[in-house]
Amino acid sequence: MALSGMRGLSVFISDVRNCQNKEQERLRVDKELGNLRTRFKNEKGLTHYEKKKYVWKMLYVYMLGYDVDFGHMEAVSLISAPKYPEKQVGYIVTSCLLNENHDFLRLAINTVRNDIIGRNETFQCLALTLVGNIGGREFAESLAPDVQKLLISSSVRPLVRKKAALCLLRLFRKNPDVVNVDGWADRMAQLLDERDLGVLTSSMSLLVALVANNHEAYWSCLPKCVRILERLIRNQDVPQEYTYYGIPSPWIQVRTMRALQYFPTIEDPNTRRSLFEVLQRILMGTDVVKNVNKNNASHAVLFEALALVMHLDAEKEMMSQCIALLGKFIAVREPNIRYLGLENMTRMLMVTEVQEIIKRHQAQIITSLKDPDSSIRRRALDLLYGMCDVSNAKDIVEELLQYLSTADFAMREELSLKAAILAEKFAPDLSWYVDVILQLIDKAGDFVSDDIWFRVVQFVTNNEDLQPYAALKARSYLDKPATHETMVKVSAYILGEYGHLLNRRPGCSPKEIFVIINEKLPTVSTSTIPILLSTYAKILMHAQPPDKELQSQICAIFNKYEGCIDSEIQQRAVEYRALSRKGAALMDVLAEMPKFPERQSSLIKKAEDSEADTAEQSAIKLRTQQQTSNALVVTDQLPANGTQPVGHLGIVKLPSMSNSDDNTSEQGITRENGILTVIDSQPPSTASLDLLGDLLAPLDIVGPPATTHRSEPSVASSDLQSGIGADALAIEPVEELAKNVQPIGDIAERFNALIVKDSGVLYEDPYIQIGIKAEWRAHHGRLVLFLGNKNVAPLLSVQAMILPPSHLQIELSLVPETIPPRAQVQCPLEVINLRPSRDLAVLDFSYKFGTHVQVNVKLRLPVLLNKFLQPISLSAEEFFQQWRSLSGPPLKLQEVVRGVRPMPLAEMINLFNSLRVMVCPGLDPNTNNLVASTTFYSESTRAMLCLMRIETDPADRSQLRMTIASGDHTLTLELKEFIKEQLVNIPIPSTPMPPQAQPISPPMTATSDPGDLLAGLLN
Repeated sequence: MALSGMRGLSVFISDVRNCQNKEQERLRVDKELGNLRTRFKNEKGLTHYEKKKYVWKMLYVYMLGYDVDFGHMEAVSLISAPKYPEKQVGYIVTSCLLNENHDFLRLAINTVRNDIIGRNETFQCLALTLVGNIGGREFAESLAPDVQKLLISSSVRPLVRKKAALCLLRLFRKNPDVVNVDGWADRMAQLLDERDLGVLTSSMSLLVALVANNHEAYWSCLPKCVRILERLIRNQDVPQEYTYYGIPSPWIQVRTMRALQYFPTIEDPNTRRSLFEVLQRILMGTDVVKNVNKNNASHAVLFEALALVMHLDAEKEMMSQCIALLGKFIAVREPNIRYLGLENMTRMLMVTEVQEIIKRHQAQIITSLKDPDSSIRRRALDLLYGMCDVSNAKDIVEELLQYLSTADFAMREELSLKAAILAEKFAPDLSWYVDVILQLIDKAGDFVSDDIWFRVVQFVTNNEDLQPYAALKARSYLDKPATHETMVKVSAYILGEYGHLLNRRPGCSPKEIFVIINEKLPTVSTSTIPILLSTYAKILMHAQPPDKELQSQICAIFNKYEGCIDSEIQQRAVEYRALSRKGAALMDVLAEMPKFPERQSSLIKKAEDSEADTAEQSAIKLRTQQQTSNALVVTDQLPANGTQPVGHLGIVKLPSMSNSDDNTSEQGITRENGILTVIDSQPPSTASLDLLGDLLAPLDIVGPPATTHRSEPSVASSDLQSGIGADALAIEPVEELAKNVQPIGDIAERFNALIVKDSGVLYEDPYIQIGIKAEWRAHHGRLVLFLGNKNVAPLLSVQAMILPPSHLQIELSLVPETIPPRAQVQCPLEVINLRPSRDLAVLDFSYKFGTHVQVNVKLRLPVLLNKFLQPISLSAEEFFQQWRSLSGPPLKLQEVVRGVRPMPLAEMINLFNSLRVMVCPGLDPNTNNLVASTTFYSESTRAMLCLMRIETDPADRSQLRMTIASGDHTLTLELKEFIKEQLVNIPIPSTPMPPQAQPISPPMTATSDPGDLLAGLLN
C-alpha cells in the first residue's frame, strides 16, 4: 500500500518533468488538481495515510508555483494523526501553505499545544518548528507559556530546548508582550549557565532580541556574557563538534559581543577588565590565512570585537592596536578582506583620538581608491572623506580631483560633492578653494550641483582681494574649445561683475570678454541665457569710454530675445534694452552686487546634519526636484441638450499639481486616496464641458450651475446632486439602466475596510458579488477577484478591464464571458509596484442579467501604498542613526495636521499596525508621541526604510504634528499624504461587516512561493 502511494507521487513528478513546454505542464497539473479535489470532496472517509499521499502531491504542485486553494483542512487535520509520518506531513504542509492569519490555524492550536506539552520529543520538535515558522499573535498568546516551560525545564533534552529558544524568539519578535520582563530576567541569566552549546547558541540569540528591546532588565546577564566569552576564547570545555576550523563556536562569540553592545556601559571594574582581556586575545590571535572558511569565521569574531571596543570607548592603546590590524587588512590582495578593513576603519573615525593614527595609512587608502572593485573604491572614498582635516586636505582633494577624470560615472557625483565640501571646510586659502571648484566643474560639470557654484560666487563677492584672481581663472577656462554649461554660468557671472578689473591684461578687454562669452550663447540652455544677458549688460556698463560697435552688438542680442517665449529671458532683454539707452545712469542701476550676508554653507550644514548619511543620498538631496505623478480625474461630461443620462462619467489623465492643496474644495475638486474627484454642491449643468479646456485649466472643471429636472434619476445622478463623492469614486454607472440596480451596502466603507485588510467584499448588488483576496510580497502582489453569481440564471457579457496608474504594472487573467447560476469565478491579478505613488487602479466591470438589466461599474482596487510596506522593528540606536542621517526636506517632511478624527493613542497604534507600520515603543520619552518604522518596496527604490514620528496633543486630539523621513523624496511626500488621509478621512470599522458582505463561498487561500517552503525546511 505504501509503495503504491509513493509510486503515484513518483509517476506524477516524472510526468511533470517530462513535459515539453509550460502548457503541457499546466494541463498535467490541472488534471492532478482535479483528481485531488474530487478525492477530498467525495471520499469523506479518507484515512490519514491516504490524506498524506494526496497532500504530498498538493505540496509539490504548490512548490512548482501553482495556486492551491483547497485541501488546507486535510493538511491541518494530519497534525492530529497518531503516527509520525502523517503528522510530519501535516506540520510541513501547514507551515508552507498557511500564513499566521489563516482561520484554519485556530483549529490546530489545541493539537499543537498537546504535542508541545506531551512527552514525545519528536512531536515536540515538529510543533515548535511549526510555531517558529508561522509565528502569529494567536500562537504567541496561547503557546508562549508552554514554550517557556520547555526552555527552562532541566528534564527536557537539549534538542528540544534549543528549538524552544528559537520558537520563543520568533514569538517575542511578533509580540513582545509574551515575555514578562519581571519574571523572565532571572531565568534568562540561568540559561546563560547552560553547558550545552547548542542550547546556549539559541539562548544567546534570544538574549540579543531581549536586550535590544529593554537592556535595563537584563543587567544580571552582563557578567555571565563575559564569562561565556572567557570560556570560549580559552577553549575551556568546548566540544569538538562546536569548534569551527580551530575557532571555538564563533557563532556564540559573535552573538555574545553583539548583546554586550546593547548595554550602555560596564560599571564593575573586574568585569570590564576581564572583557578587555578577552578582546585583547581576539585582536592578538586574528590574522589572515589562506583558508577562506577560517578567515570568514575569525573575521566575523574580530569585526564584532572591534565594534565592541568602539562601543566601550577602550583605551587608546587598544584602539591603536585595532587600527594597526586593520592596516594589515587593507593591504592584502583578497578583496573581501580589504573591503572589511576599509569599512571598519571608517567606523573607527568616530573615535577622535585615533584619527592621527589612521592618517598613517593614507597612502594605502588612496591606492584602494583605484581598486578594480567598485565597492572597495566607495569605501576608500568614504574613509578619505572622514579622515580629512586641515593637515591633509590639499593632498586628499588633489587625489580626488585626479581620480575624477577616470572614475566611474556612478561615482562622479559623489566624488564631486565630497571634494567640494572638503575644499570649503579645510581650504588653506581662498584662491586654492576657487581653483579646486573650477577644476571640479571643468572635469565633472554634469555631476556638480548648483549649490557648489553658488557658494563660489558668494566667496568671490565677499572677498575683494579674491575678485581679480577669480575673474582671471574664469577667463582662462572659457578659452577651452569644449566648456561645460555650468562653467559658462559661473565664468559669465564672475566676468560680468569683475571682468573690468582685468582691462589691462591682454585678451581681457570688454569687447574680447564679450566675444568669448557670446561664442557660448548658441550652445547653452534657456536656464543659462538670463545669466548671459545680465553679463552683457554689465559689460556694456563697464565699457568706458563707450564702444559703439560693442553697444550695437549687445543691443542686437537684446532685440533678438525681446520676443522670446520664456518670460524670464523676455523680461531681462526688454529691461536691459531700455536701460542701455540711459547712458551714465546705467552705472547706478547695474551697480556691483552687494556682499552676501555671512552664513553657513548649505553643503557643510548638510554634511554636519547627516554624518551617517551615505554620499549617494547627499548628492540626491542637492539635485532633488519636484516630480509630478499622474492621477485619475473623474469629470462629469454632460451634453448640451441634456438627452443623455446625468450619470455618464469619463476618466481623464491629468498631471498632479504639486503646488496646490489636496483639498481644493473652492474649485470643486477634492483628492481622496490618490484620485481627484469633482464635487459640485449645485445640480449638474446641462452645458457641455470642453475637455481640452479642462486640460488647459484644470481648476475650472465644473461649469456654471443650472437646474435640471429628471423624472427617473439614476443612482449616479442622485450622488452627484447630493455632493457625495466617495460612492461616485467607487462605482460609476456609464449609462442609465433599464432597471435601477443599486449596490448593497456602502461601497466606500467596503473599500476603506480593504485598505487595512487583504480579503473581503469589494462590491455587491442583487445579481453579483465581487470579493477580493490579496497577498503581498515586497513590490509584488497577487490578487484574486471572486465573481459570484447570486441568482439561478447566468450572467452574460461579463467583461473586466483594469485601468492602472502609471506606477503599477497589472496583469489580469482572462475573464469568462458567462458566469453560470450560483457559481463563482476566480480571476487572478498580478501586480508590480514600479515607484511610490498614491494613485489608484480602477476595475472597469460590466455584465448583463436577462434582457433588461445591464450594469457597468468602475471600482477602486485596494492596491494602495501601504500594501507595499513591510513593518520592521528598529532599536533606538538604529532608528536615531537613520533619523539623523535624513536631515531636512525633501527627504524629511513635517506637517501639522488638523481635522484629525479624535482617537485614543492605543487606537492610533492599532491603525498604524493595520497599515503595516510598526510602532516602536519607548523610543520617544514623551508618552503622547509615537515613533514608527516600516520598509517600502518598489522596483525603483527596492527596499527603502521609512521612519515617522507623530506628536499628539492630549488636550486637543483633533490635531497632531507628523514627521516622515525616507531616502527617497517622492516616497516621503507620498507616504506623508497617505498617512494624513488615513488619519483624517478613513474611519476604523468598529462593527463587523453585515452578513451580506461575506463572500458567498470561501475565497482562495493566500499562497506563497516555493522559497517559503525551503525557508521553513531549512529553519
